[in-house]
Amino acid sequence: MIVQDQVLRSDWIVACKAEDVGEKPLQVIVMGERVVLFRNEEGIHAFKDLCIHRGAALSLGCVKNGNLVCPYHGWEFDSEGTCTKIPQLPEGRTIPGKAKAAKYGCLEKYGFVWVNLENSDTELFTYKEFDDKSFHSVLWGPQEVEANPPRIVENFLDVGHLAFVHGGYLGEELHPVIGDYKVHQGEDSLYSDEIALYQPDPDGSGQAKHVYYTYEILRPLTVRFTKLDKENGNQMAILLTILPIEKEKSIAYGILSFNYDTGTTDEEIVEFQNMIFAQDKPIVENQKPEDLPLDLQVELSLICDRMSIAYRQYLTKLGVVLGTA
Repeated sequence: MIVQDQVLRSDWIVACKAEDVGEKPLQVIVMGERVVLFRNEEGIHAFKDLCIHRGAALSLGCVKNGNLVCPYHGWEFDSEGTCTKIPQLPEGRTIPGKAKAAKYGCLEKYGFVWVNLENSDTELFTYKEFDDKSFHSVLWGPQEVEANPPRIVENFLDVGHLAFVHGGYLGEELHPVIGDYKVHQGEDSLYSDEIALYQPDPDGSGQAKHVYYTYEILRPLTVRFTKLDKENGNQMAILLTILPIEKEKSIAYGILSFNYDTGTTDEEIVEFQNMIFAQDKPIVENQKPEDLPLDLQVELSLICDRMSIAYRQYLTKLGVVLGTA
């Protein structure tokens, strides 16, 4: 079952944009698990969306004086999940010690809310462009995809498809050749050499040229690439991270960062990314098998597929089972 992948349960999974958590509690589905997010003066918190009393969804309740209030019988839970009030108890009666909400690890960073279902000590990855004042960052998503997360991630790492799926934008069919490159083990990630790609208009100037992509695997469901124009130093970075909802149903989120003026609004940047992603969706939603084959003999790979090969080997080493076979 989707909730039983211990590797991912112990990792930080994107839940939603931080701005989506307002005054009212919010329910999200993380790896098949109902999670309630709520905000108080201490920040954003994540609980199992289940009241231990009679199984009500806490997300249907409200936040009062910093406590999450169950909609069914008014029980109140503080930031740690401890029940601080049971209206039905006579005055002076002790609240049972078992009256707690199951609390999950929760972080607000990079404009998103991240949840750790096992409350492990795993550190969140670093996306340096978000905190770099020379870059302007734009949040992207949510985009629902009827596919398993590893298939979506591998598509992002696949350099060979750009000239065909995204012809006229990220590549051209007349320039499909991908030069040899290697993948390296960094301190906290796997990353590729710079890969030269011919693009028809990489910077909006109308001039076709080669740009250089560097791909990086940060976590099982979080990857990024940087695009460098060596003629002018323009650099773009895109982070992709996936929220598993249930089997063959995922939500993609991302961050797009630029160290130059794109000449477009944030809304136009998101609109363009939506268009590019819409070209990818029918591909990943119709791949067979639905699970990403980790046996490298199942599908035929080329040298230009080294990044996706490295990703499959990485998942195998970690023991990820969700969406893999």
